[in-house]
Amino acid sequence: MLTLAGATLIDGTGRDPVAGAHVVIDGTRIQDRAPSGRTLDLTGLTLLPGLIDAHVHLLGAGHSLGGVAEGRVSAAEVAAGMFHAAERALHSGFTTLRDCGGADGGLVRAIASGLIPGPRVLVAGPILAQTGGHGHFGSTFGGGGDWAVPGLGQLSLICDGPDEVRRAARTAFRRGADFLKMCVTGGVVSHSDALTDTQFTSREIRAAVREADARGTYVTVHAHNSEGVRMAVLAGARCVEHGSHLDEETCSLMARHGTALVPTLTAARRLSDDAAEVGVTPDIASRASGVEAAMAQALRMAAAAGVPIGSGSDLFGGGSWRHGRELALKADLIGPMAAITSATSVNARILGLDSHLGTVQPGMTADLIAVDGDPLTDPGLFEDPARVVLIVKDGRIVKDTQRLLTP
Repeated sequence: MLTLAGATLIDGTGRDPVAGAHVVIDGTRIQDRAPSGRTLDLTGLTLLPGLIDAHVHLLGAGHSLGGVAEGRVSAAEVAAGMFHAAERALHSGFTTLRDCGGADGGLVRAIASGLIPGPRVLVAGPILAQTGGHGHFGSTFGGGGDWAVPGLGQLSLICDGPDEVRRAARTAFRRGADFLKMCVTGGVVSHSDALTDTQFTSREIRAAVREADARGTYVTVHAHNSEGVRMAVLAGARCVEHGSHLDEETCSLMARHGTALVPTLTAARRLSDDAAEVGVTPDIASRASGVEAAMAQALRMAAAAGVPIGSGSDLFGGGSWRHGRELALKADLIGPMAAITSATSVNARILGLDSHLGTVQPGMTADLIAVDGDPLTDPGLFEDPARVVLIVKDGRIVKDTQRLLTP
């Protein structure tokens, strides 16, 4: 057994912090018992649940998306980028990732078997996209866009009509998908659509939802405009990614249906400020202008309506490691504690893992991090992986920069 003692505990539920807390770990679980076994003195640190990023794209991490889509990056380089990004995410304090399109079950198995270090990963497999819609990569007039290496990943599956959607969904599940991702509006990183476009029909979305229901899982949708979001919610989608242009009517609808929102402020900021590093063209960077402000307004509106607010960075391309930036940006909008719960208990609920992840309570999986500082007064610390000094995943210490556990 191992006892983490002396830290200020923020348990992920939204309750007030507890000073001088102790947490006992026995095997892979947190136990409700007196301190015992070896003890780590965490005095002066803040202890939290392992963080969850509910929107990442490990396929293409470290490379330009265009380079991957057009086949200019080798499969070996793509794999190396994915493995490196997974390890960096873990060392940044994120013990769970939800990959919203690209990686397949091969990556999950490689991490779970211990072949490579990384967080637990839930994957959507290839994105389901319509012809000419967001997620239809490659040149507008032909060439590229169909990058796929089964066992590693595939960018997207193009499908039109309920039957093709059904087949694509089944293909994604065969590749190891834990849930499905559909693009129901245009996107920022797109070449042949606009943010105001709606994509897929209600019947097509319902076909994917029925396939997900049959597997005991759900559909999340890439969506920017309210019309697309309303269509998806009424068709049974359980989660909305981005949601940058929502109105009050749509937020109320989401709240009534229990549909979650995962804003991606980090991606919007990076597309505006770091287009060259991300690897997107100037026209795409220009298209991103104003998206972050609209997303911030939509986030506030959705939170006021009672929509569950999750947390996702949507990192892709170069520099795919600043997962904690999302908490810092969100803290400015809804407060530091709500930002923390969005990346812990709320995200765990969105992913269907809240029975054992997302909070520090007896019986829960021992995923914990200790940070140097107080994230309620300094949420920017999440942006610096060096401030995350201790990481425990499944009861095992995977990072201990201060050598708190001595031999």
